[in-house]
Amino acid sequence: MIDSWNITIPELTGDEPRRAYLYLPDSWEMDPDLRYPVLYMFDGHNVFFDEDATYGKSWGMGEYLDATQTQIIVAAVECNHHPDNGRLSEYSPWSFATGGFGRVAGRGRTTMEWLVHSFKPEIDREFPTLPGRNDTFIAGSSMGGLMSLYAALEYNRYFSRAAALSPSLWVAPGKIETLIRFSRVAPGTVVYMDYGTRELSNHAQTFKLLGRTAAALLDKQVLLSFRMVPGGDHSEASWERQIPFFMNTLLYGRVD
Repeated sequence: MIDSWNITIPELTGDEPRRAYLYLPDSWEMDPDLRYPVLYMFDGHNVFFDEDATYGKSWGMGEYLDATQTQIIVAAVECNHHPDNGRLSEYSPWSFATGGFGRVAGRGRTTMEWLVHSFKPEIDREFPTLPGRNDTFIAGSSMGGLMSLYAALEYNRYFSRAAALSPSLWVAPGKIETLIRFSRVAPGTVVYMDYGTRELSNHAQTFKLLGRTAAALLDKQVLLSFRMVPGGDHSEASWERQIPFFMNTLLYGRVD
């Protein structure tokens, strides 16, 4: 079952509505006492339905979860579509400047504060979740991938596992490494990170940034699964093909 409804994020866009989406396994209808881990995802409009996706192609998460009978709740929130770098601003932990976008004010911390203190409590209150850290994950791609790394480090007390697909490390080179170095990361924290080989030309120094980030995570004793995706590009269609890889990582070794 996939449900959707309008929400507001007053801290970011006042009373302007955006869509929230939630996948709930069908098994709950047969046993209402069941409780599930929760995967929070960025860019919620791209997660489930092609008709809602920015470029007409979604990840098809619902189809994958149904086909594999994966027992997990997925909660995802639509991004900010404002033309004045709304999405970049909400999905960047740091302010940055780039020739293509101008100056972008990083409001990623505000986004995460809302997610862990407002949205997560609502999901835990309204749906059959396992609310603890060990059962709470986060995932996203591109800027959402950067935010997933940020969440796993800065909000490690809430998230035990994260998936960062094609993370936009170019936004603030060096800052993610500094964050990793000084973060308090609980033992057993799991991170999946990948990048497509066709993306490497998008931003200079990407390959080196990925290597340094992976090395810093390993130095922090994060349980890292890192892949270079053969032929992978920067699109929902490519990220959809990575679902089995990152979902297997997020759920690997769990005892249900």
